[in-house]
Amino acid sequence: MDERTATTARRPRDLDWPRASALLYGDWGTSKAYVIGLAFAAAGYGSFPIILAVCGLTALVGVNYMIVCRCFPDGGGVYSAAREHGRVLAVIGALLLVADLTVTAALSGWAALSYLGVPTPLIGIVTAGCVVAVGVLNFFGPRHSGSLAVMLALPTVIVVVGLILLSGPELTMANLEPAHENFGQFWVAFVGVILALSGVEAVANLTGTMKPDRGSPPDQPRVGRNAFKAILPVALEVTVGTALLGWAMLSLPHTLTGEMTARQDDMLRFIGEHYAGLLFGSAAGQIVGWVVGVIFALLLLSAVNTAIAALTGLLFTMARDGEMPAVFARLNRFGVPTAPLVVAVVIPVVILFATDNFNDLAGLYAIGVVGAICVNLGSCALNKNLPLHWAERGLMGVTFLLLAAVEVTLAKTKPDALFFVSCVLILGFLLRAWSQRRSGMTTVTLPAAVASLVDPQVLAALRAPPPDAPRILLGLNAITPVLRYAVDEARLRGAALYVLYVREVAVLYHGRPQLTLRWQNDPRAAAVLGAAIKLAHEAGVSVVPVFASSRVPPAIIVETACTLGVDFVILGASQRGRLGTLLKGDLVAEVARDLPDTIELVIHG
Repeated sequence: MDERTATTARRPRDLDWPRASALLYGDWGTSKAYVIGLAFAAAGYGSFPIILAVCGLTALVGVNYMIVCRCFPDGGGVYSAAREHGRVLAVIGALLLVADLTVTAALSGWAALSYLGVPTPLIGIVTAGCVVAVGVLNFFGPRHSGSLAVMLALPTVIVVVGLILLSGPELTMANLEPAHENFGQFWVAFVGVILALSGVEAVANLTGTMKPDRGSPPDQPRVGRNAFKAILPVALEVTVGTALLGWAMLSLPHTLTGEMTARQDDMLRFIGEHYAGLLFGSAAGQIVGWVVGVIFALLLLSAVNTAIAALTGLLFTMARDGEMPAVFARLNRFGVPTAPLVVAVVIPVVILFATDNFNDLAGLYAIGVVGAICVNLGSCALNKNLPLHWAERGLMGVTFLLLAAVEVTLAKTKPDALFFVSCVLILGFLLRAWSQRRSGMTTVTLPAAVASLVDPQVLAALRAPPPDAPRILLGLNAITPVLRYAVDEARLRGAALYVLYVREVAVLYHGRPQLTLRWQNDPRAAAVLGAAIKLAHEAGVSVVPVFASSRVPPAIIVETACTLGVDFVILGASQRGRLGTLLKGDLVAEVARDLPDTIELVIHG
C-alpha cells in the first residue's frame, strides 16, 4: 500500500510553532552576529541606513513567507512552489538553496569560532573540524533539534536585550554620518550585507509536519495561524534588535574605529565588552564579552547543524522525486540518508579550505538564498491556482522584482559567487541527467479512462477486509517472533491484520509530499512486509500492508491505529540499546503514552 492508497501514511504533524520559531531564529537570529560588523566594514559610521535597509528586507521577506506557508500546508519551500510550474524550475530553485545551505554551514561555523576567540589563522581548519563533528552527530539522526534550538534561542534573546540595556544610556545620534556614496554605491553595499534569510525556507518546507490550526479539518489541515505565530516574533526581534544593536555600535567613539574594523567578525562581543566595561569596570566587561561570545557561538553552531540537516533532507527529497541519483535516497539504520549527509559535510569543508577570510564567505552566501527566495515568490505570484488576494499577489510580485535586482547585482559585483553558484547548478544538472539516464525514466501519456484501469485505489479497495471484522495493527520493522504471534492472534480471533512498516527518515527538510512512494521499492520494507503477507496467507488471515515514512514512528503508529479504528496494537519489545534509546527515544513507551484507552496495546517479549 503506497501513500496514495493509505490515509494512514500521512506524515505526523508534531512540530509546534515555538519549535518552528526557534529553528527560524537559529538562522535569522544569528544574522545580527555578523551583519552589523560587515556593514561597518562597508560604510563605517555611515552604515546605519544600510543596516535599516537590511532589517526592512528581512521583515518584507517574513511577511511574504507567512503567505507562502498558508498556501502550502504540506510544504512550501522553493522546490514545492516552483514544482507547480515545472520540474526544471524546481531543480534550479533547489540547487540555489543547496548553494546557500553549504555556505551557511561554513559561514556560521566561522563566525562561531570568531566569537570564541580562535586565532584567525586557525579558524578555517578548526571550523572544518566542527563541520565534520556536526556531520558525525547527524549520522545518528537526532530528533529533537527543535527543542535544542529553543534552549539556545532563549539565552540569545536575553543576551540581545541585555546588550541593548547596557548600551541604552550611551546611545547617541552624534556619531551617525550620512551615507557618503551615491545610490549605486549604496545599493552595492546593501546587497553585500544581505545575510541569513534561508531559515525562512526551512520553516516553509516544514509546514507539512507543523501542527494544524485549531479547528482545521483533519483531511485538509491549515497551518496559516501557526506559521504566522512562528515567523512574526522572530521577524520583530531580528529587525528591531539588529537596528538597535547597529545604533549601539555606531554610538562607540570614533577613536575605536581601528579596533572596530579588526573586530568586525565578533562585533557584538566587542560591544558587550565596551559598554559593560564603562558601567562596571574592565573585568566585568571581559566577563560580559565571554558570555556574549559563548552564547552566540552556541547559536551559530546550532545554525551549522540546521544547515547540514536541511541540506541532507533537501538532497534526499530530490532523490525521492527522481531528480538526484538513487543512492541519495538510501537510509542508514538511524533513518538518515548517508550520501546526502556526506555531500552536506564535504562541500562546506571544501569552501572553508578555498577561502581565507570571513568577507569571502559572506560574498558567496547571498546569491544562493536570494535566488531561491526569488524563484519561490515569483512562482507563487504567477500561480493562479493559489488562493491569494490581489494585494498579496502584488506584494509577492514587488518583492520578487526587488530580489531579482539584488540577484543581478550580486552576479555583477561578485564574480566568485557567480562562479560558485554556476558550478553548483552545472554539477546538479549533470547528476540529475545521469540519475535519470540510469533509471531509464520516461514519460508516457495515457487517456484518463485507461489510467483508471490501473488505479491503485481500486486495487486497494478490492483487497480491503470486511468492514465488520475485528482489526489488529502490528508494528513491524524486522522479521521477529512477534509476527507469528500476531498472525496466530488474528487467526484465532477471525481478525483482519494490518502490518505497518514505518521507514524512519530523520531529515529536517520535507518539501512537497511524496505521492509515488511504494513499499515494494524499499528493499527492507519489501522483505519485511513480503514475509508478513506470505505467512498470513498461509494461515488464512486477511492481511493489509501499510507503509509510511516518518521522522517520528511512534506518532505514525498511534495515528494509524486511530484512523483504522483497530482493537489491538501489537508491538515487539524494544531492541534498542542505551545509546539508541538516548538518541531515538523509547518507541514502546511513547506509543503507550499516546494510544487512546479504547485501543489495547500488546507488547510481545
